Amino acid sequence: MEFLPEEPLVRIVLLIAAGAAFVQVLYYLFIYSRLAFHKPKQPVISEDPFSIVIAAKNEAKNLSHFLKDILEQKHPKYQVVVVNDCSWDSTEKVLEEFAGVYPHLKITTLIEQEKYRHGKKFALAIGIKGAEFDKLVFTDADCRPASPQWAAMMASCLKNKKEIVIGYGAYQKEKGLLNAWIRFDTAFNAMQYLSYAMAGIPYMGTGRNLAYSRELFFKNKGFAKHQHILSGDDDLFINAVANKKNTVVELHPDSFTCSISEKTFAGWLKQKRRHMSASSHYRFIHRILLGGFYASQILFYASIIALLLLKTDYRLVAAVFLFRLMFTWPVMAMAFSKLKEKGLLIFTLFFDIFVTLLYPILAIINLFNKKHTWK
Repeated sequence: MEFLPEEPLVRIVLLIAAGAAFVQVLYYLFIYSRLAFHKPKQPVISEDPFSIVIAAKNEAKNLSHFLKDILEQKHPKYQVVVVNDCSWDSTEKVLEEFAGVYPHLKITTLIEQEKYRHGKKFALAIGIKGAEFDKLVFTDADCRPASPQWAAMMASCLKNKKEIVIGYGAYQKEKGLLNAWIRFDTAFNAMQYLSYAMAGIPYMGTGRNLAYSRELFFKNKGFAKHQHILSGDDDLFINAVANKKNTVVELHPDSFTCSISEKTFAGWLKQKRRHMSASSHYRFIHRILLGGFYASQILFYASIIALLLLKTDYRLVAAVFLFRLMFTWPVMAMAFSKLKEKGLLIFTLFFDIFVTLLYPILAIINLFNKKHTWK
């Protein structure tokens, strides 16, 4: 065709852009479409007892708002274990007030020691050891369940050799671009880890909404393999023990949880860096698959920019760009719809580019600054 570039450099860059777009399309069609086309089934609720485990550090305000919904789940027999992890606010008082009303609430209080500093994993391990039942459901102190059957739906999936249940933990919709970004980032990441799990390659779950058996935890020596890493109480444990046979995804909307998002970009960056710090410890195959996606995304946008700078025929640039968009956008739209995330698609292109720019920067920062704290 007469508008094809003659310059060798332009042809090479165009080939890179087309190749990167093709790789992206493959990810969306063969992996992320698993969530996009998933049809949630009505869960069969079991009457088997279960324990809900929450680690709380200075969470008096959140516990006051959200713990009641967790304590009033619809199920004939369950307990709620809250580990008060060295809180110096009024967390202890709030928990004692709830315990006076709800006898199935068990409180464990940890006292801070100067010679031994611990993170969330230690608190969770204490909660798991103190749990009465084998089926464990996990969430955070700032989470509200989507329905009174949330925990029962998650726990009921622990059957027929399924030892891990991966759920979705959303963030509450609020006004502002930051909230939209956090919700997009959360939904985008969920599209990845939920789709991989449905493809038989589970690599992580989120502690805001997760379930696994107590037996599985002790059989694999708990968090011992990565106890030295502050983050990863949820994803590193799942990455180490999950496989296609023992893992299932629960995606009924009533099984979701919803949290309050960070109010400042700096607060979110701190949280995101802590989460990303765990990914470098994933299994090699998982790092290759995830790295391949982000590498192709970076190459795609970098080559598109290069083509524009080289003053390539706009029709060629538009053709490559639209080729990727026509496959990725519908899949993302359907996946977000499954997660009940509304109002995000208008930000898709902007946030997609932002992800491409921001994630590599955060990864580089984590290489040189590895200091993280839970609270």
